[in-house]
Amino acid sequence: MVDETSIFIGASRKPDDSYQRAEELLLRYGNRHGLVTGATGTGKTVSLQILAEGFSNAGVPVFCADIKGDLSGISMMGEAKDFLVKRAEQVKLDPYQFQEFPVIFWDLFGEQGHPIRATISEMGPLLLSRLMNLTVAQEGVMNIAFRIADEEGLLLLDLKDLQALLANMADRADQLSARYGNVTKPSVGAIQRTLLVLESQGAANFFGEPALRIADIMRTTRDGRGAISVLAADKLMMNPRLYATFLLWLMSELFEELPEVGDLDRPKLVFFFDEAHLLFEDAPKVLIDRVEQVVRLIRSKGVGVYFVTQNPLDIPEKVLAQLGNRVQHALRAYTPREQQAVRTAAETFRPNPDFDCATAITQLATGEALVSMLEDKGVPAMVQRTLIRPPSSRLGPITPDERRKIIAASPVAGQYDETVDRESAFEILQKKTKEAQDAEAAKQRNSGGSRWTIPGFDDVLGTGNRRSSSRQTVAEAAIKSVVRSVGSSVGRAIVRGILGSLARGR
Repeated sequence: MVDETSIFIGASRKPDDSYQRAEELLLRYGNRHGLVTGATGTGKTVSLQILAEGFSNAGVPVFCADIKGDLSGISMMGEAKDFLVKRAEQVKLDPYQFQEFPVIFWDLFGEQGHPIRATISEMGPLLLSRLMNLTVAQEGVMNIAFRIADEEGLLLLDLKDLQALLANMADRADQLSARYGNVTKPSVGAIQRTLLVLESQGAANFFGEPALRIADIMRTTRDGRGAISVLAADKLMMNPRLYATFLLWLMSELFEELPEVGDLDRPKLVFFFDEAHLLFEDAPKVLIDRVEQVVRLIRSKGVGVYFVTQNPLDIPEKVLAQLGNRVQHALRAYTPREQQAVRTAAETFRPNPDFDCATAITQLATGEALVSMLEDKGVPAMVQRTLIRPPSSRLGPITPDERRKIIAASPVAGQYDETVDRESAFEILQKKTKEAQDAEAAKQRNSGGSRWTIPGFDDVLGTGNRRSSSRQTVAEAAIKSVVRSVGSSVGRAIVRGILGSLARGR
């Protein structure tokens, strides 16, 4: 039915609902990206699961986010349930074999998987500004901070490094403004307050070392299957901006680190971006342009990006145009926006004369989808109404004990568990501050502390050099008499006047 050059998706149906043909994703076009859309409960997670299984069996590593915990079942052997066996018969999946897949669990908070970290420097000013929702002026200050860090050799690894640098910038705001443009203390203070909010939301767990090595999400097993990296994102979804920023950072890292390879027989990595609308909500144009650039160019690095979301309108047109492999589950069309989404989804498919695409989208059953994959020469296939095949792994989440066992046996166990805090901007700036304080204290000691002298006289008020004679001159006696009245404002005025005239008269 299918061969090792493709992934079996399901079986399309004729107008009379009889079997038509196998629908498959050609591996050589797996890096042409894709889209899985549909309303809640229509089967998007299962479609993601069978695609991840297919890529893994083809030797392609997979990275995907697990929003509800359901996707964790891909790590365990499936079970023969009646509705699964029936679906396998309907799509002519014979034999229907159950498998468990090589899974590495990750978690930004280190609770349900290995910790994932990135350094502040790797994140960069653009993504940090997006994460912190900074104004244009504050984003300018953030860019200046990174420029100063580069010029002064200050490593920005974790949040306290950035906080220390910002405090240092506030102290010398006037000096920096003359060189880089306006650096105001209010702007620096606003960024510092936002960093405190991020810290309270758990972002401090994400920034630091050891940073994630891209090679660890591109592993294959000894039997040639691709490892499936599953990011636990249920808690992460409480901070959707951090979730979206992290996934965009990961795509950017892949884009920057991987070499150009052109079109391969199969991708080097496939990246599933669940709840993709979070990436584009309230995003500035410069960020959307960055996403479009990464999606367009990362294909030549051998990486496929698949967006999973409820509504095709969630994806900007420039990005949507790059997505060649499509699985459209049912959409509801109660509101004007939902009706527009149905029309948009229907218009993106190559029409099929056997049915009206817009009508079919609203009538699809659970586990059924409109499917259009790229055919020979990269041309989109005519859209087909398709029953999606059942997964080989478990449907639904695994237990906490099962998760712990998988984490303990992971190939990266122990590599990311402990935080490393090496010398960086925080320590360097702290050291410079202490050195400056010590130098100031030494200067005070060398100058005699708080002792002061009168210009033109031989230390008549201190404890240093005195006249050899113990007798006071008339002038000295007069001066001491005046000084005793320094406590009053009149006395201070007399001292300034008399001493000035005496000094000039000598």
